[in-house]
Amino acid sequence: MRITPIKTAAAILVLISLCCSACTPSAGALPSAEQTLDLKRIPWEGGPDYWKAFAKADAAGWDDPAFFPIAIWYNGISTDDEVRFDKEHGINTYMGMDSSTPYSIFERNGVFWIGGKLNETFTPSSRNWVGALLDDEVDGRFTPEEGRKHLGQLRSAVPAGLFSYANFTNMVVGNNMKAADAQAFVNEFTDAVSVDMYWYTVPTCDPATYKNTNLVPVSREGCRTASSYGKTLDALRLQDAADGKLQPLWQFIENLNGGPGGGSHVADIAPDQLQGAVMNSIINEARGIIYFNQSLNGPCQAGSALRAAQVSPGFCGAAQMEAMRTVNSQIRELAPVINTQSFEYDFGAGLDTMLKIHDGYAYMFSMIGADSRPGDRTLALPGAIKASSAEVLFENRSINIDSQGKLTDSFPRESTYHIYKVKL
Repeated sequence: MRITPIKTAAAILVLISLCCSACTPSAGALPSAEQTLDLKRIPWEGGPDYWKAFAKADAAGWDDPAFFPIAIWYNGISTDDEVRFDKEHGINTYMGMDSSTPYSIFERNGVFWIGGKLNETFTPSSRNWVGALLDDEVDGRFTPEEGRKHLGQLRSAVPAGLFSYANFTNMVVGNNMKAADAQAFVNEFTDAVSVDMYWYTVPTCDPATYKNTNLVPVSREGCRTASSYGKTLDALRLQDAADGKLQPLWQFIENLNGGPGGGSHVADIAPDQLQGAVMNSIINEARGIIYFNQSLNGPCQAGSALRAAQVSPGFCGAAQMEAMRTVNSQIRELAPVINTQSFEYDFGAGLDTMLKIHDGYAYMFSMIGADSRPGDRTLALPGAIKASSAEVLFENRSINIDSQGKLTDSFPRESTYHIYKVKL
């Protein structure tokens, strides 16, 4: 089924305005680094400024360019030590919690809650309560008509000042649901939205069960790769743009596995795969990351994987939790860069990339593309970049840029990513 195109003039004007580059400088002013590149911008929802429309998120600092939401699904907190451990692993936001959890633990530790009123300690003045979680996977549990009615009732009950968030299944980005129904789920009830599809660990990619239903096709050969997570976001963005308005798209990543409880175990995500899935989501413009924190089948099970890593020496998922900490620290460090509007640019064949400009530097996030074998890749830089070398962030090395503005680097695994920083 084809996606319903954007038809109204108003919708087109919205997307054109979001694509616009910086304004022309006044007479005598030096052009900015962005203007020097002379490239179009990708459409976006507004980045950190988006949160200014929601009183709670705005007051809590979500409009700060240095903040990037990294949430965890059902990871209970009862002590400050637990929150400190979570923050050390990059977590700043929680979804799913025991009803006895006091609001004060969020405020005291500078972390945030997205959900309902857990108890009487949550009041209209609870600044760290920023959003409402409407529901999870409504598209997989209700008919479209019943699901819309259900979400509408939940949305109408959201307290003033909170943004509304919901997560859906892969159905809303596939061809097994009518486009109008999928787009209604994605667009009519939420201010931020996500889809959960755990490509590395669910049975869907197995040859016997594989079926390509995604609006942005995922091949059988490339199914269990980091690139599939980016394709989920690309498909969700198609649905989100159908009404001519954009909202932040978040991405679920399994921190062990996403298989159903009691089902057959396919695999646990490997540490490098976890990091690759996160970074490919960032490259494909995720505005938030959410970790699925439960491992419901296989030899390494946990009701809360991150908490198990804290309290159980030798926990079988410790390496994945360390990988999560590492990639989250990179996101946190680069948040002021990630939170800028990307440029449209193709660095070359066999690549999945994102180009950002911040404080006089170009940042090039790069991975190999879908169905592309690991190995060396050459990136052709924009002509305005005249540097002779690039710093490779988090790798303690630099790489030469030749006279034609090209650099060549190795991507030994499909999950490998490199982030290059170049002075403009």
